[in-house]
Amino acid sequence: MAFNGTWKIDRNENYEKFMEVMGVNMMKRKLGAHDNLKITIQQDGNKFTVKESSNFRTLEVEFTLGVNFDYSLADGTEVHGNWTLEGDKLVATFTRKDNGKLLKSYREIVGDELVQTYIYEGVESKRIFKR
Repeated sequence: MAFNGTWKIDRNENYEKFMEVMGVNMMKRKLGAHDNLKITIQQDGNKFTVKESSNFRTLEVEFTLGVNFDYSLADGTEVHGNWTLEGDKLVATFTRKDNGKLLKSYREIVGDELVQTYIYEGVESKRIFKR
């Protein structure tokens, strides 16, 4: 339940390069790096509700650990996959619908921060959030 709460973006590491490799155009990359993202996570057993609110969109996603679902990334990229819990890490394994390539994401609590790591085509990026 350590993930529960509201988290606001504090800083990014290599996020623009990650978006570039994902195929996000330059204008969207510049905007995305300054999206003021806020995530609210609520865990109830194996079920999660995640509310994402940014300068560009607000959405709510509900998922159950280990159960596949469809999701649309902020740039409109459609993916299919699931989240699992591995130790203290939430691990996402998604496949892009447009090209079949794998996108991995990890959420973990490090100190008093939520660190979200993305890996795509060998490029790793982090978004760090604070309560």
